[in-house]
Amino acid sequence: MLCCDQEGLLSGVCTTSGLAYKMKGRVGDSPIIGSGLFIDNNVGGAVATGLGEEVIKTVGSFLIVELMRQGKSPQEACRLVVEKIRRIKKEKAAEIQVCFIALNKNGEYGSYALHTGFNYAVHTAEGNKLIESPFSV
Repeated sequence: MLCCDQEGLLSGVCTTSGLAYKMKGRVGDSPIIGSGLFIDNNVGGAVATGLGEEVIKTVGSFLIVELMRQGKSPQEACRLVVEKIRRIKKEKAAEIQVCFIALNKNGEYGSYALHTGFNYAVHTAEGNKLIESPFSV
């Protein structure tokens, strides 16, 4: 979850799913700053869901914020990182799901997923809406 308050301060939170049949002692992406979650109040924030090992390998949330720092929109930054994961995984990309949501300092948001089926909610002064994330494969 990513939030921006009335003063423009950003915050975020993520949790681990507790992946079924995980290896004992496995640490997912959630507790690793820059992987499952990263916030820079000067730029924006990003949060991940899906197979944490793939998010860790790209330090995905940090990379999205850095791409926004370079001028990419939240949507474009999320897409670039998901496509990087798809290129790395090649044919094995069909076996996993990874999704990112991002919010920049201007209140613009975006998301991108490896596969169909990921939705996210947005709450603004105008109301609530559920958005289906664009996807790569």
